[in-house]
Amino acid sequence: MLSSPPIRRALLSVSDKTGIVDFAAALARRGIELISTGGTAQALAAAGLAVREVASVTGMPELLDGRVKTLHPAIHGGLLARRDRAGHLAELARHGLAPIDLLACNLYPFALTVAAGADREAAIENIDIGGVALLRAAAKNHDAVIAVCDPADYPAVLAEIETGSGATTVGLRRRLAAKAYAATAAYDAAIAGWLAREIGEARPETAWPETGWPETAVLAGRLVRPLRYGENPHQRGAIYRSDEARPGVATARQLQGRELSYTNYADADAAFELVAELAAPAVAIVKHASPCGVATGASLREAWDRAYACDPQSAFGGVVALNRPLDLATAEAIGSRFVELVIAPQAQAAAAAVLARRAALRLLVTGGMPDPAAPGLQFRSVAGGILMQERDARLLAPDDLRIVTKRAPSPAEIADLLFADTVAKHVKSNAIVFVRDGATVGIGGGQPSRVDSVRIAAARAAETGRAAGLPQSPTQGSVLASDAFFPFADGLDAAIAAGVVAVIQPGGSVRDAEIIAAADAAGLAMVFSGTRRFRH
Repeated sequence: MLSSPPIRRALLSVSDKTGIVDFAAALARRGIELISTGGTAQALAAAGLAVREVASVTGMPELLDGRVKTLHPAIHGGLLARRDRAGHLAELARHGLAPIDLLACNLYPFALTVAAGADREAAIENIDIGGVALLRAAAKNHDAVIAVCDPADYPAVLAEIETGSGATTVGLRRRLAAKAYAATAAYDAAIAGWLAREIGEARPETAWPETGWPETAVLAGRLVRPLRYGENPHQRGAIYRSDEARPGVATARQLQGRELSYTNYADADAAFELVAELAAPAVAIVKHASPCGVATGASLREAWDRAYACDPQSAFGGVVALNRPLDLATAEAIGSRFVELVIAPQAQAAAAAVLARRAALRLLVTGGMPDPAAPGLQFRSVAGGILMQERDARLLAPDDLRIVTKRAPSPAEIADLLFADTVAKHVKSNAIVFVRDGATVGIGGGQPSRVDSVRIAAARAAETGRAAGLPQSPTQGSVLASDAFFPFADGLDAAIAAGVVAVIQPGGSVRDAEIIAAADAAGLAMVFSGTRRFRH
């Protein structure tokens, strides 16, 4: 089904001028009149194309430093007039106006301007008004008008014009209309989000005094790619990119390997966000969204060896995240094991070449590390709605810890306790993490019972130690982090039996005195952080 009549007049007003000259030239060859604004008109005229300035159509010059160009009945009447209503066409004729059949328009780069660190004045001036109005008008009247907001769609439009006697199909116009509305919605979402951040820079509750949250939340993302499937083969899946300027899986560049799956993305995100919190060279290995080995070291290679040693069996087929550029020695060590994916801020050419021998192994580089202390929001869908929360950006320091036992932890134990708390933050609740000398030696989580998490972590560590021929369990002499308080002494008793010498937990249980007494009886050091680390 073709539009009727064929395209006769086109309005071209683009911020991103990629491909616009070739597109306009192809339209001109079909005798289509070109109307344009500002820099777009200059680019077309410089290419030798006959182009009519919008001011000559509206009878008005650009106003207010270019803020007003196309906001005029001569433009919007031409876009919005229904071709199937004689009264609309007669009204246009009565006022000396004519229909506009094609709009090519993309918007001022607001999100890029903000991401580049522009000041408020520059951000405000990059809020497009006329372009959004043009796209919405053309898309509303898509029964007759084609709205093109993406240069990537120019070839498809030209293909239909050239094979359809100058017309386009209803199917293409509807698809591009939907794309135009999605583009303007995402654009407004970016602006609304920026303004909300500006308002709530100090604390959200001061900006939104009634609830601490904006009345309406606006979310938008741009498709990165469809995925082979979701968590399971019978579920569809895709990944979208938001406007958040945060290095990570959605913005990473894949250097090699098979297409990423839904679970690859989820695991890589979990691992990369974890290592971002560690200052020393660090490696995290994640399997099914759960860390199975995390360590720091004097080098990445040392950190890898120590992380892998925590649970080699679980690390099989896992995802590996690094907080330093991948080097040759680390790549050779990782390449000798079966892993699904490696994600790092960068990769040395020689290191990438080593991993390239494993054709299926995915290698992602992000160009940088996310700031673990940066504020941000996290979202999760629930039936009929969305859960929203602040990112857990709280980083503990030694001064944040309150010693509650007779024995105080040593400086080395404090360092391990803070490391263990950081890892526990990324383990599913109820989270228990055993750490010794900057490396995990046992991890338990995802259990309804905290004591079960302790026992599972200790048992897994003992099994790994036996397999490695160690004379005792790796948990002997370790410290332990619990993501929430111990409700009963049984969890702590299980940790004592595993050989821990120091514990970090939030505190706050009605049985805190009982727990502290048990720690004192065993000669443990215990600190309260006052910070719960639930992860669901």
